[in-house]
Amino acid sequence: MTSIELDRTERVRQVVDEVLRGQADEEERRCGFVHLYGVALSCALLALVRGLDAELCTVAGMLHDLATYQTADPTDHGRRSAILAREILSDLGCFAEREIATICGAIAHHRIKDQVHGAYDELLKDADVLAHTLYNTQLPPIEKERARLSALWVELGIEHGT
Repeated sequence: MTSIELDRTERVRQVVDEVLRGQADEEERRCGFVHLYGVALSCALLALVRGLDAELCTVAGMLHDLATYQTADPTDHGRRSAILAREILSDLGCFAEREIATICGAIAHHRIKDQVHGAYDELLKDADVLAHTLYNTQLPPIEKERARLSALWVELGIEHGT
């Protein structure tokens, strides 16, 4: 695939990489690459398991915390990342409004893990939890993520104590 033939996921990936490379703080930049792409991979896996659109889920994962890593400020990052994602996806011009709304809705809701939203929103929440856990399996799960993580282990058929 040449750069002229980049698919939508790769076009988003280019923008994400550009934003992250613009982060002056090396550790913040590293964390951004690790977390955003870890969540994106978890999104793809869960989308395939759940029969959802893996491309839209992967894109949501790549963009879900981008505003945090762009500014090194986690304040209200779900809302800010949803706004930034809408700008990016609209500027790319290759996503339908319905797709943008699905992605941005999931991003806006991903921090509200104690409430249930739509299928794409829940998938992004679960992928975020999975990425947090898989980053270092020797660390205990984040307390507020334990119930969601336990349900994920069952869904994925993994016997794991949490």
